[in-house]
Amino acid sequence: MRSDVIKRGLERTPHRSLLWSLGRTDEEMARPFVGVIGSFTDIIPGHMNLDRIVQAVRDGVYMAGGTPFEAHTIGICDGIAMGHAGMKYSLASRELIADSVEAVVQAHAFDAIVLVASCDKIIPGMVMAAARLNLPTVFVSGGPMLAGRRGDQILDLNSAFMAVGGATSGALSDRDVEQIEKACCPGCGSCAGMFTANTMACLCEALGIALPGNGTIPAVSSRRIALARTAGMQVMELWRRNITARDILTEAAFHNAFTTDMAMGGSTNSVLHLLAIAHEAGVRVNLRDLNAFSERTPHLCKLSPASNQHIEDLYYAGGIPSILRELERLNLLKREALTVTGGTVAENLAPGGRWAPDERLVNRAVVRPAEDPYSPTGGLALLFGNLAPEGAVVKSAAVAPQMMRHTGPARVFDSEEEATAAILAKQFKEGDVLVIRYEGPKGGPGMREMLTPTSILSGMGVDDKVALITDGRFSGASRGAAIGHISPEAAARGPLAAVQEGDLITIDIPQRALTLHVSDEEIARRLAALPPFEPRVKGGYLRRYAHLVTSASTGAILQDE
Repeated sequence: MRSDVIKRGLERTPHRSLLWSLGRTDEEMARPFVGVIGSFTDIIPGHMNLDRIVQAVRDGVYMAGGTPFEAHTIGICDGIAMGHAGMKYSLASRELIADSVEAVVQAHAFDAIVLVASCDKIIPGMVMAAARLNLPTVFVSGGPMLAGRRGDQILDLNSAFMAVGGATSGALSDRDVEQIEKACCPGCGSCAGMFTANTMACLCEALGIALPGNGTIPAVSSRRIALARTAGMQVMELWRRNITARDILTEAAFHNAFTTDMAMGGSTNSVLHLLAIAHEAGVRVNLRDLNAFSERTPHLCKLSPASNQHIEDLYYAGGIPSILRELERLNLLKREALTVTGGTVAENLAPGGRWAPDERLVNRAVVRPAEDPYSPTGGLALLFGNLAPEGAVVKSAAVAPQMMRHTGPARVFDSEEEATAAILAKQFKEGDVLVIRYEGPKGGPGMREMLTPTSILSGMGVDDKVALITDGRFSGASRGAAIGHISPEAAARGPLAAVQEGDLITIDIPQRALTLHVSDEEIARRLAALPPFEPRVKGGYLRRYAHLVTSASTGAILQDE
């Protein structure tokens, strides 16, 4: 056992003395040591039930013959951090989380690990650590929040952000806003739509690093506790069979994850995170190749913000396995990919098996059959052109048809705050392309999510008339022609830094193109005339992060040296 390094031999007498002080028995000391790494905090709704989830995992580890030890990472709620300086820390925290999991697991020589988290950057940070550590690993999330209700109106967190725009335009009263904000998030769990947190929890199933049901069983369901207990038992089976994280996080696994992402119209942030996880797993992914996944994958499931359906609807429609089954029928999956069930994707989906969806229960209003998709191509698109030589990302599933191709004049803002103030003051015209720059990984720093400006435009009812483009990120809850991750970013002297007020910009999502109608010579002249970029943060962690972080096109990973 790997843990023998801290508990076997005469020279480990001091180490054992510390372990005995924890009240461990001879039987527990003889078993494999399993790290149960959670991220409980009572300020994040998606994490406030994780104490129960962690305890259920511990129970499962005990039931299967292991000795669990509990530790925790930090966590940041993107919704609470949104729209102010706190959001600069969100993406940056992903690296802290990965590093802290690596540190505690290596220092204590655990034999296997179960990772327990919900929410946007915490899930990928933990899975990045799993790829580094390459131990028997199972990931389990705290589950999605139920949708809220206000009369016959179905709500989620995005409803509260959109209420700001509704109040600004006069469509909602102060009382309406108060009712919405108190009803849209009814309890624990990650926010109820196909936003980044739920996207990543679902994609952990597609990657094979989480058990079926991980992405969709509601946080309040007893089945979530059962899933966590099963995860604790299953990690012991992986340990006995010596199945490690990199046996699962293979090229085939990422093929399945990107395919599933396109089929379910996940958050644009998923591209950022899957690239980062793949890097840690030693799997090469070319950003330009991702459009091939979109072109051959039908869009089968459309959840909020692209519709009024939510994660709970997908759960009752068979969950991610029901989507995988349709993709399998189209021969779009790598069926040989190994998963934490101990079986392959093909074995998990075999009719009548423990993990397979019951086709009699699949709701075809939620998961479309392969022959009747929402669209023949996937819900995400990668755009390239002279404005984004290294790429940009859009959630095409949430774009109005009339905005799939659009040319308009640029309205240029050098920060999210400037753009938000202008939107609230209605200082834009229909047809404008709002450019928000210097919000990339280095420029922000931290590549802030910008749900505030997109949701205000939605609340005003103009998200089908105005486009937004940025080197920052948009929330998974954003909808409309919101194009993010433009690379290279403005702070790295990408072409976005050369855009001037009134320049014409063309967005052509069907052709995967993003074009600034300015000559290459003029772009070069404008960039050469710019003063040196001055970092906005002068000290602390963000200063170090800005120095080390790379382009969004790489997953915003940190430099190795």
